[in-house]
Amino acid sequence: MPRTRAVPNTDDEAELVSRARDGDGEAFAELVRRYERRVYRLVRNITQNPQDAEDALQDTFLKAFSRLDSFEGNSKFYTWLVRIAVNEALMKLRKRKSDRTVSLDDGIDTGEDVVVREIAVWDGDPEQKYSQQELRAILDEAIASLRPAFRTVFVLRDIEQLSTEETAAVLGLSVPAVKSRLLRARLQLREKLTRIFKRKGEDIFAYL
Repeated sequence: MPRTRAVPNTDDEAELVSRARDGDGEAFAELVRRYERRVYRLVRNITQNPQDAEDALQDTFLKAFSRLDSFEGNSKFYTWLVRIAVNEALMKLRKRKSDRTVSLDDGIDTGEDVVVREIAVWDGDPEQKYSQQELRAILDEAIASLRPAFRTVFVLRDIEQLSTEETAAVLGLSVPAVKSRLLRARLQLREKLTRIFKRKGEDIFAYL
């Protein structure tokens, strides 16, 4: 009598990865289903372009599948996947002629320095003036205006909520470098959002 193969626990990520490495297409498909939305959100926030995000999403999983043997399990599978996704998203940015991108390897002050800026305080609570959809659009506009090096760190830390150490591992940076870029990204966003809210003033109510 043939032996019945035990049904693996699909909640066990390590087992899914192991099965996928052995050529189990269903196991890899489950990994795709588990992470495709998060990966798409990540690359969409970095590229700020739906078509580039779709392409980066597909390329991410294709490369992940072909490189499964290189995943040693020293980190979470999602962290490993994020590193591939970030590289794919940044490649899309570099190919976009109209986007003046900079490499993550470009020289940037990586010390945990204090950046002194005079930033105006917002008048009133923005949530009391704008709908959630309008706030989301305003924030997207501000994030899109960041340099890719800063935008990527901001997306990984403040949107995807990876730890500083995980972000450093994904991007191949030091922890101080991540902290420095994140600080600069947050300051720039604060400054940009301040200007946007001041520019809009009360005119937003004309569209309600």
